[in-house]
Amino acid sequence: MNKVRRVLVYVWRDQAAPQQAPFLQSVTGFFTDGGDDEVEVNCLLEKNQFILSEGDRGHRIRLKRPSFCPIKHLSASESAVIPLDVEQRGVDVGVAVLLQTVNQRVLLTQRAKHLRIFPNVWVPPGGHLEPDETLLAAGLRELKEETGLKLKPKELSPKILGLWESVFPAMLSRGLPQRHHIVVYMLLLSPLSHLHLQVSLKPSPAEVASCVWVDSHLAKAIVSSVDGEEGAASVDGLPSSISVSHVSEDGGLTDSLLPLEIFTNRVPFSGLDVERVSTGTKYALDLWLKSLDTCSDP
Repeated sequence: MNKVRRVLVYVWRDQAAPQQAPFLQSVTGFFTDGGDDEVEVNCLLEKNQFILSEGDRGHRIRLKRPSFCPIKHLSASESAVIPLDVEQRGVDVGVAVLLQTVNQRVLLTQRAKHLRIFPNVWVPPGGHLEPDETLLAAGLRELKEETGLKLKPKELSPKILGLWESVFPAMLSRGLPQRHHIVVYMLLLSPLSHLHLQVSLKPSPAEVASCVWVDSHLAKAIVSSVDGEEGAASVDGLPSSISVSHVSEDGGLTDSLLPLEIFTNRVPFSGLDVERVSTGTKYALDLWLKSLDTCSDP
């Protein structure tokens, strides 16, 4: 029996057994007959299958895709020219960690410029779910590999914030789909402040170019810059420059300033991509802000 090398998404709706999600099928669209871009689903990780299903059983999680999701808008002629090895990939599973400090900041990292998928884009630490891992174990492993932060599970309060359907490239105008993921955004509550954790940061220069601790004010500005839409971002009260930690080739950190507009950039419809916060990360930050509001309610 061949060893499972990748954990893939399976979908289950009015069927006797879960079926592997096809690469060219929008997972969100599978559950939304009306073409909506958001739905609530149940999720289960079992026997190296990440199973999404409809129904009212258990704790339901929000699953969302962008309005410009390439898979959603793919034509029959475009589907026909996608290489067979890409079409047969299936839908991969990723885990991204929103590490919330006791003083309510979350860590974002800038992906290294040489990476093939979403280079220079700001995201939470994360990566692929490996066979026989739990979602929490995958998140903690990726957090350690990318940032050097080694956290103990018993010291954290993990919670799934939401699921995001991610396709690369992000828009059809930027090329045909090459990768298709469901990203699990997991919130981890640390009892430490960002200043305490900053001392232990040792990012991998092979994966991370810069780091930033985002507070709720910056997060609201980031979220207000909706990809695929026009209009000015809400940046009232924020400085024109944001303090970040740049990662040198040897893994050292240097304080630097980046223009605020980098964090409110939108994904361009064509041409070269720009340094920006990913669309999925904006979704996750929006869910994070809502979780803060919920916690503050009397």
